[in-house]
Formats: sequence, C-alpha cells, structure tokens
Amino acid sequence: MENGDYTERTGTPFTGERLQRLKEFLRREALSYDDGIEWTVELFTADDAPAGTASLQGNIIKCVAVAEDNRGEGLSGRLLTAVQREAFQRGCGHLFLYTKPQNGAMFRKLGFYPVAGTDEVLMMENRKNGVGRFVESIRSAKKGGRIGAVVANCNPFTNGHRYLMETAAGQCDLLYIFVLSEGKSLFPAEVRLRLVREGTADLANAVVCPTEDYLISSATFPTYFLKDDAQADRIQCGLDLQIFGRQFAPKLGITKRFVGTEPLDRVTAAYNRRMKQVLPLFGIEVVEVERVRAGGAPVSASRVRALLRGGDPAAVRGLVPECTYCFLCSPQGRKIIDAGKSGPSP
Repeated sequence: MENGDYTERTGTPFTGERLQRLKEFLRREALSYDDGIEWTVELFTADDAPAGTASLQGNIIKCVAVAEDNRGEGLSGRLLTAVQREAFQRGCGHLFLYTKPQNGAMFRKLGFYPVAGTDEVLMMENRKNGVGRFVESIRSAKKGGRIGAVVANCNPFTNGHRYLMETAAGQCDLLYIFVLSEGKSLFPAEVRLRLVREGTADLANAVVCPTEDYLISSATFPTYFLKDDAQADRIQCGLDLQIFGRQFAPKLGITKRFVGTEPLDRVTAAYNRRMKQVLPLFGIEVVEVERVRAGGAPVSASRVRALLRGGDPAAVRGLVPECTYCFLCSPQGRKIIDAGKSGPSP
C-alpha cells in the first residue's frame, strides 16, 4: 500500500469509542495512552484498520506507533510531519520525544537528535545540539574555581530552599541555581524563577537559571512506553542525572551538587541516593545539607502548600522568605492559593 492510500484523522483529543479504539491499538504496540494528550493523528487503511498514530502534549511528541503490517512505508515520517505541523500552528517549534533506545536510529532519520539516554529511555529533540546551545546561553560570565549547583522546583520558594542555597553559595566561588521550568506545579514557572531570583539577590556568587525542558521532573516525565509504571520514578531519575552529568556539568564546570536531606518524601530520598551513585562517575561531588526545621518539622514546599489550602498566607509566614510571603498576599498569589485549595498539587 502506498503512503498516500491511508486516511488521516485527528482529534483534540479523542473521546468515547474513538479513544477506546486508540488505546487498544497502542496496547497491541506495547504502549499506553497518556491522559494529558492534547492532540492525536491516526492513519487508517482502506479497510479502516488502524495503521499508525502519534500524539502531542505541549511540546512533547508521544505515543508514536505503526502497526507491524504497515511498517517500511514511511508512515512514521508522515505521522511526525502531521504532529509537527500541528505544533507549529500552536506556536511551538522546539519539540521533544522520549522513546526506547532501539528506536533512536529511526527518529534520527526523521530529524530528531539525542539529548541523553539510559539503557531504558532516550530523550530526543528536533534541534541539533539544542541542549548544548541552551547550556551555553546560561553560562555565567563570572569566574570561579569551585563551581556548584542546586536544582530545585521551589513550588513555592521556602526558607528551606533559601538555607540550602545560602549554604551552597558559602562553599563555592560560583553557584548555579536551576529552577525547574516544568509547567505542572501549582506555582507557575515564571513566578518560581522570579521569587528565587528575588530571594537570593544578596548572594553575589549565585546565578539563577531556568532549565527549560532539559532537567525534568517526575510530574512531566511520560510513561506511555514503559511496561511497568512503578519503575517510572527510577527511570526518570536516571535520565535526569545523565542529562545533568553529560550536558550541564561539563559545559559549566560544575563539580559539586548540593541537595537537602529528605526525611519525608520517598521518591526524593531515592533520587538523592541514586544521585550519590551516579554523579561521582562524572566527577561531581554530591553534598547533602541538613534540612532546616521549624516548629519541630522539616520546612518543605509540600508543607507550605498544605497550609495554604486553608486560604491564609499568614499560616506560612515563618516558613517562607519575605519575597514569597509578599507574593502570596498579592492578587496573583491569592488566585494561586485559591486554585490549590482543591487538593494536593505537584
């Protein structure tokens, strides 16, 4: 069958019977459907049998699959062209995908380039050396012999974050503070970045940077290609550390990464343990800083969010820097507090 003999159908996203049919097709291809998908394209044969599909969520291409009987006909390229066309119409030109390593060669032929990978997952983008150019763009003009890093979500920025960053800055000539740019947090990325910059403005040797799409969180890591979702946190952790160790640290001269102790969150504690195993392989020392406490309990962003569900910023005044407290009292801050009242957030 020729490439042009297939019927193309799209959905934003699919629902009902069409969604169930798509899920069944993905299951046959050892993939699962991600509920956050925003747009899908499908190709059908003349007999109305599904031949291939691809989906889009934000700037991430997901669930690319071609039926075994229809492979070798260029359908993957047609699907990716359709997804990229839709993404460009939405104003999104920089795209990413996560796939099994064995699919890397196929996606390279279709214009995607590896960012980093592990034995279980490969992250790719549609810009050649996009990650290298991004890291170069955030390189500080400041000079330093001992260069360290802190990576945090800061959802929101707390006294715990401030203590970690201040402690790290005291042990470095230059400190990079990376604030995750992912968009699933209660506090928007631009707010978190601004508050950290305001709250660390007195640290003369600190540089606060976004991560864009390169340092990833468990909230944004796709799992549709994994056979066991329970392994997602471990696999995401491994990929994230590979990106940091191979792409960020050597280009920026980072030799220390500072983290807070984690007595409460199981996933973060496991991440810290894995970090101590992986980063030394790249010549990076992991420095664990004792978590600051208040009222007999560790100060954490999750604790702050839980208290904010009561609706009163005053409840967290002793847990956050002045810049965060002032923001919480602002009209924008109160809107975010109201949005968080419905339940836990990432």
